Amino acid sequence: MTTPRGFRDRADDSLLTLLGDVPELVRNLVIAEVEAAKAWLAKTAKNAGVGTGWIIGALFVLFWSIPVLGTFVIAGLSSWWPVWLSALVVFVVMILITAVLGLLGYLQFRKLARAQNPVQSIVQDVKEVRDEL
Repeated sequence: MTTPRGFRDRADDSLLTLLGDVPELVRNLVIAEVEAAKAWLAKTAKNAGVGTGWIIGALFVLFWSIPVLGTFVIAGLSSWWPVWLSALVVFVVMILITAVLGLLGYLQFRKLARAQNPVQSIVQDVKEVRDEL
C-alpha cells in the first residue's frame, strides 16, 4: 500500500526487513549530503568571485582617483576657480563611486557568512541519530 505522497507504508514490515533497508537509507543520506556540499561550494565560490570583482572595481576606480587629485592640486594652484572646482567635483564623484563599489563587494562577502555550511547539517543529523539511540 502506498501513501498519498507515493511512499510505501512500512508499518507492517518486519524488523529484519527494516534493518535490511538501513544500508540503503544511509547510502542515500550520504549521497544527499555530498550533493548539498557540492551545491553549497558552488554557491559560495560564485559569491566570493562576485565580491572579488566588486572589490577589484573599487580599487580600479581608486587607482584612477589619484591622478584626479593631482589635477585638482595643479589646477587649484595655477588656474581659475572653475577649473579646480571642477577637478574637485570629479575627485569627489570618483571617491563616491569607490565607496559604492566597496560597499557592494562587502555586502557580497557578507552573504558568504550567512550561507548554511553543509557540515553543520551533517553535525545536526549525527546529533539527532545519537539522541534517538
